Amino acid sequence: MKGMRIVVILTGGLLLAAPGLAVAFTASNGAVTDERTNLVWQQQDDGQTRNWEAAITYCEGLSLAGQGDWRLPNIKELESITDDGRYSPSIDPIFTVSQEASWYWSSTTVANNVDNAWGVAFSSGPGQVYGKNKSPSYNYVRCVRGGQ
Repeated sequence: MKGMRIVVILTGGLLLAAPGLAVAFTASNGAVTDERTNLVWQQQDDGQTRNWEAAITYCEGLSLAGQGDWRLPNIKELESITDDGRYSPSIDPIFTVSQEASWYWSSTTVANNVDNAWGVAFSSGPGQVYGKNKSPSYNYVRCVRGGQ
């Protein structure tokens, strides 16, 4: 369910789901680890907007926190760091955004329109998922490593 964080705990053979528990983020050397997903995120975007192809190239060339295997996140990964309980921006304050109404690219192409890619706006209210044209549109980038 979007907006509700579920933590699953396995104890003595029982599977328990606990809604509402906070996601644990830890920051180190410009990177943020999501303890829930084990994904490592770029803590602060570089303040530049790019078209979709340039966003992919930027992440693939990023060297941060001693690592070089960064990539553009898929839409589910990017949406996983939205915080629907926050407002403008709707992302944990451990992350830095260039503007409160920042739109960020994902690597996921829109299935019924290959000229578009999905993204997330960490703007007012819950994070908004959107599809935008890959080429003339310029959005911010937040790279990730791990997962997939």
